[in-house]
Amino acid sequence: MRLNEIDYNDSDPVEGYGPGFFRIGGEVWTGAVLTGPTGTASWGGYDDATPLLDLADAIDVLFVGTGAEIAHLPATLRSTMEEAGVGVEGMTSPAAARTYNVLLSEGRRVAVALLPV
Repeated sequence: MRLNEIDYNDSDPVEGYGPGFFRIGGEVWTGAVLTGPTGTASWGGYDDATPLLDLADAIDVLFVGTGAEIAHLPATLRSTMEEAGVGVEGMTSPAAARTYNVLLSEGRRVAVALLPV
């Protein structure tokens, strides 16, 4: 079997999650969190589009974790990001974290905004 070391460039992978927290880049973050090429920060949820828009030039796709259950993203959030040229995909937070990690390991320009499970 051949093993390859994964290079995540300048972004940190989501290393774990649990009730109300995420572990990203060796740090534990409580509540909603945003991570991508500019680092990791707390996120204010669906109504907090400014930090998401700040990533528009650095990413092609934003994954939005909707918590433990799948939910539709607010139309205003989706349209705001798409107008900025960023694709938006909503899914449960565990699925968003896994998808982000896989695409990040492939060198893709991605970010993830996660609501806690």
